[in-house]
This record gives sequence, structure tokens and C-alpha cells, in this order.
Amino acid sequence: YGIAGTTNVTGDQVKKLDVLSNDLVVNVLKSSFATCVLVSEEDEHAIIVEPEKRISKDDPSEKDALQPGRNLVAAGYALYGSATMLVLAMANGVNCFMLDPAIGEFILVDRDVKIKKKGSIYSLNEGYAKDFDPALTEYVQRKKFPPDNSAPYGARYVGSMVADVHRTLVYGGIFMYPANKKSPSGKLRLLYECNPMAYVIEKAGGMATTGKETVLDIVPTDIHQKSPIILGSPEDVTEFLEIYKKHAAK
Repeated sequence: YGIAGTTNVTGDQVKKLDVLSNDLVVNVLKSSFATCVLVSEEDEHAIIVEPEKRISKDDPSEKDALQPGRNLVAAGYALYGSATMLVLAMANGVNCFMLDPAIGEFILVDRDVKIKKKGSIYSLNEGYAKDFDPALTEYVQRKKFPPDNSAPYGARYVGSMVADVHRTLVYGGIFMYPANKKSPSGKLRLLYECNPMAYVIEKAGGMATTGKETVLDIVPTDIHQKSPIILGSPEDVTEFLEIYKKHAAK
């Protein structure tokens, strides 16, 4: 789940919202009697819920969560704003639901959502530009000053992964939270940030990569491990990968 940033909320208040919403989601999942092991950014260790729900022979443990995102069966996020949107991806595609407060139900508003093959927006925190690797620097330069004299890409960056990825899904383009010198593994967590968003984007026909490998194919070694991520429209991500591979070969 994700909480999109809101105005006039202090850092301490956001932390309290994170903890409150985490407790709410954990309690709902526990009472569903359909979960076995839960991992979350707010909990240092995995939560073991229902040992009899396991699919392996051994007692369930944190190690059971160390699976590649390719094994996911569903992923999604909630976006809070003037309307509350729930985006849910499963094997059959991506569907968007909007909360109708009058009846307390989520209404299907967009069925089988597909991302554009190519967008016109790039999204990353350019405040870290001095620490970008050469491939990223070249890619961003190409978006600002296209060598073929086509229209430059627009820059959009909210700083909330949920909001930035949702915009990328709806309008196309590319979202990047790469590694840099200060954060060699990036900042976003693989299990509950990168993988779910990569799953949503792939089911919508997009791509998600670290540059070196497809995000969903990473085999995690720690429930809180971080990963770089570049996701979005397939042609945009492919262009980034071509530049990344060119620099890696030097």
C-alpha cells in the first residue's frame, strides 16, 4: 500500500500516518485468514500469521518472503486525493477502482489498463544530478535536448512513488529511482515497493528494470533490501537500457 504525500502534514505526522495505516492493513490481513507471512517497511521482522496456510513443508519463516517478484499473483496501490483510487493488477491485467463514499464501495472505472508504448514525460529527482552515473546523465540530457530535434520531454516529480508511478501508468513515459554514489542500491525497497509497482507496470504492458536486470527476476536475500528501479513505457525504458548497456561496455 502507499500513502501519497499531502500538503500541510509534517514529517512526524506522516510517520504516524504510516504506522496507523500499517497497523490497519496488518489487522485486516490477519483477520482475512488468507495470509501466512507478512512483510512491511514498518516492521523489522516478518509477521507470521497463520502457520497452517503455508505451502511449504517447514514452519513458515521470514525466508518464505524471499521470493522473486515473478512469483507474485497480485499487486496494487491506493492513491489518496480528491478521489480515492485503487489500482489492482492480477494475471488478467490492471484495473482501476474509485471509492464511492456514498455506498462505501470501490467502483470499476478503468478496465484492462495499458500503458502507452512511448510517453513524453520523465520523472526522477534531479537534485541528485551530481551523483548520477554517466548513463543516467546522458539519458536525461537526451530527454531535454533530443538529438533528432523532436520535442523535449516534460519533467514531473512528486516525490511520492505511488503518485509518480500512477501518473506514468496513465500518461506514459518513464519513472526512475536509480542508484547513485550515496545510495549504491537505490532507496526503494524491493519486496514492497519495487516489485509491486514493477508487477503493475508489466501487466499494463510496460517494463521495469534496474538497468542490469528485470526487477521481477531479482532473488532477494533480505526482506528490506533496496533496489534501483526504472519503469514505464516499453520504448522509453528500452532507450534507457540501450544507453545503460553502451556505458557498461566501456
